[in-house]
Amino acid sequence: MEKRQLGKTGLEVTSVGFGGIPIQRVDQDQVIKIVAEMERVGINFIDTARGYTVSEGFLGNALKGKRDKFILATKSMAKDYEAMKEEVETSLKNLQTDYIELYQLHLVKDMDDYNHVMGPNGAYRALVEAKEAGKIGHIGITAHSVDLMMALVDDMPFETIQFPYNLVERQAEELFEKAGKRGIGIICMKPIAGGAITNGTLSIKYILQNKNVSAVIPGMEKVDEVYQNAQVANGNYVFTEKEKTEADKIVEELHGNFCRRCGYCLPCTQGINIPSMFIAEGYLTRYKMTEYATKYYAKQAVKAGACIECGECMSKCPYHLPIIEKMKQVKEVFGE
Repeated sequence: MEKRQLGKTGLEVTSVGFGGIPIQRVDQDQVIKIVAEMERVGINFIDTARGYTVSEGFLGNALKGKRDKFILATKSMAKDYEAMKEEVETSLKNLQTDYIELYQLHLVKDMDDYNHVMGPNGAYRALVEAKEAGKIGHIGITAHSVDLMMALVDDMPFETIQFPYNLVERQAEELFEKAGKRGIGIICMKPIAGGAITNGTLSIKYILQNKNVSAVIPGMEKVDEVYQNAQVANGNYVFTEKEKTEADKIVEELHGNFCRRCGYCLPCTQGINIPSMFIAEGYLTRYKMTEYATKYYAKQAVKAGACIECGECMSKCPYHLPIIEKMKQVKEVFGE
C-alpha cells in the first residue's frame, strides 16, 4: 500500500486509513476481524474518537498483540482543560495503550470556540501537557468551517487538520494547499459524504489525487470493505474517461441537495443549528446509527420543528439548497 508523510509529524501513514465511526453498529468479534484484515492488507492508520461510544473500547480489545502495527489517532470535543485531561486518560484506558500517536481537538466550530480551547483553561493546554508527559505524540484539530481554518492555518500550532473532503465537498482545496506549504498533515474525513456518495472507491481515488492529502479515513464495518478500500491506495489515481463521466454525474446529482456544513446559513432566526440538523439526519438515515443519531439530535437546543419557514437561510446558502424542505424531513424522521 502507498504510504504518505503525515505532515511534519514524522509519521508515515497509509494513504487509506480506517475511520472508527461505523463500528459502533457491529460487535467486538467483528471489530477483531476488521483489525486483522487491516493488518493483512497493510493499513496502518486508525482514527477514532471519544464521541464514538464503543469505538475506542472495541479497537483497544482488537489491538491486543498488534499495537505496534498501527498508528493511532483519536479525538475529543472537550473544550476545557480539566475535561480534556480526563478524556486523554479515558482514551488511553479504552485503547489499552500508554501512548497515542495523534490526539485531536474535535469539531472546533468558530473563533470563539477556538479562543476558548486555546485559552489558559482551555483543552489545548491539557494536550500539550499530555505530549510533554509522553502520553501523546502529536496534536491536531478537526473542523467543518473552511473560513475558520483559513483564518487560522498560517499561525496555528497544530500538526494536522482533519476536514471533510470528497467528490462533492471540495471547498477545502485552497486550505489544503496552504496547510501543505506549512507542513501540516491533512486527514480527510467524510470521503463518501456520510453515505451520500454511492461509489466510495471513486471518491477515495479523487481525494488521493490531491498531493496535499496525507490520508483518507473511510469508515468500515465489514471485512470486505477493508480489502476494497485498501486496493485504491495503489498510487494510480488518474481517472479513466468512464470514471470522469461517473464523477461528473455524482456531483451533478448531489450538488443541489447536499449540505457541506459551511455554516453560511447561520444564524437561524429561531436559533436552529441547521447543519447539525442535517448531520443528525444523515447519521440516522444513511449510516443507520439510530442510537447515536437520536442522542446527537436530543442534545440540540432547538429542534427542526422550530422552523418557521422564513427563508433567510435559503437566501444565504451558497449551494442553493432547499433548506426548508430538508428541515421538514429532519422533523419527520425525529418526530420534533
